Amino acid sequence: MAEVAGQEKAWSAGGTYSLPISPLVRPLASAYEKDMKKTSMIILEARSLLILGLPLVGSQVAQFAVHTTDTLMLGWYSVLALAQVTLGAQVCFIAFIATSGFAFAILPMVAKSMAEDDSQSARRATRMGLWVSTLAAALLLLPMWYARPLLEAMGQDPTVAQGAQDYLRIAGFGLWPALWGLVLRSYLSALEHAGIVLWVSLFVLMANALINYALIFGNWGLPELGLQGAAIASVMAQTLALLGFVVYIQLYFPEQQMFARFWRFDGSAALAVTRLAVPISATALAESGLFAASAFMMGWLGHLELAAHGIVLQLVALSFMVHMGLSQAGTVRAGKAFARQDRPSVRRTACVTMGLSSVAAIVAIFFFLTTPQLLISAFLDPKDPLTAEILRIGTLLLILAALFQFVDAAQVVALSLLRGLQDTKVPMWIAAISYWLIGLPISYILGFWFGFQEAGIWIGLVVGLGLAALLLWLRFYQLAGRGA
Repeated sequence: MAEVAGQEKAWSAGGTYSLPISPLVRPLASAYEKDMKKTSMIILEARSLLILGLPLVGSQVAQFAVHTTDTLMLGWYSVLALAQVTLGAQVCFIAFIATSGFAFAILPMVAKSMAEDDSQSARRATRMGLWVSTLAAALLLLPMWYARPLLEAMGQDPTVAQGAQDYLRIAGFGLWPALWGLVLRSYLSALEHAGIVLWVSLFVLMANALINYALIFGNWGLPELGLQGAAIASVMAQTLALLGFVVYIQLYFPEQQMFARFWRFDGSAALAVTRLAVPISATALAESGLFAASAFMMGWLGHLELAAHGIVLQLVALSFMVHMGLSQAGTVRAGKAFARQDRPSVRRTACVTMGLSSVAAIVAIFFFLTTPQLLISAFLDPKDPLTAEILRIGTLLLILAALFQFVDAAQVVALSLLRGLQDTKVPMWIAAISYWLIGLPISYILGFWFGFQEAGIWIGLVVGLGLAALLLWLRFYQLAGRGA
């Protein structure tokens, strides 16, 4: 039995025999075990992300579908109304994005506080997010009320600009409930109560569709309000969403006393939220401003180009909501790992989030390339004589939109992960340079100097988003790619 000396044998208490392991094989076995452990951790991370992320994806899609419903029904109503709501919705979206940083800042702040078991800090941050959002909404109402002169100064058709202003004078009042809803949504998402966010969003989607149908076309005995009807429906939808979140928090988190003594202003918490929020808003504004500027340039080409652009933006933004939902889950997961100083978990969250977003991008590309006319025609009245030309323009734009699905996913995932690390200033400058100093000039040069028109404008968008994605991921690996 001497020849077996050095071999590792063991009998368990139950009498099972463990096979001997040669010293030569042991490193391979150890590497195998490490690989299996790593694979198991990746699978677990993907499961955790999907459990949190899928309701957020669904809620993002449902929330955006509210705006898509407006565009869809107004496209059936008239091409002019479609162009007007495209312009008006862009202005409204810019106002929303410019102030949404206060809500997005809540997500990593609450996630970090809960990881540290500090519910008081989470409540303080959320309250001050509501405070500053209210102030921001009030400040932006005036320029939205007098939008026509501003739009005409940017070279927009007076008829389109007037319709956009009519829309904004109603839709602008939906900015406050929209921002409050976004703050409370971020709070609930950070607590990993994403299910209620999904259910509220689905209910609001159905309510908005019914109200749109009634007020745009004058159904069920109600007046035919067209563009103004769509604006009223949007305000009502945002208010319903807010009420849903408020009721849920009061019922399931009464101990937090979120709205008790709300008039008390917490200066230190407000400052902390603002410091994180301003760069987030600036970053989001840089990206949304890029697309808004592209809408303005489309308006210079004509209202048919603007209408086609508006339809394609709806489809692109709908696919973007999937990446947005997954990336928000990534923010929560990365934020909690960051609070624990667990860099390997941060990196694992990044890889899994980007992997899932890539799968979603592949699906979007498939549909954009194989069914462009089918997707675009859903927004148009087939009897309208202008439909054929809008289909032609929109099909080209949708094919170009397929080009930036991966880079669009990559940049929003990287941004969200960096928010989880509470890194917002450098991403702000990356976004500003990529979108405004690179992407937008290329759009203008290709669109107007070289005569590529709508195609040139969208190629500029691809370049800007691609550069931002590259630089943001380099920034992420600079912060999270080293250390244990």
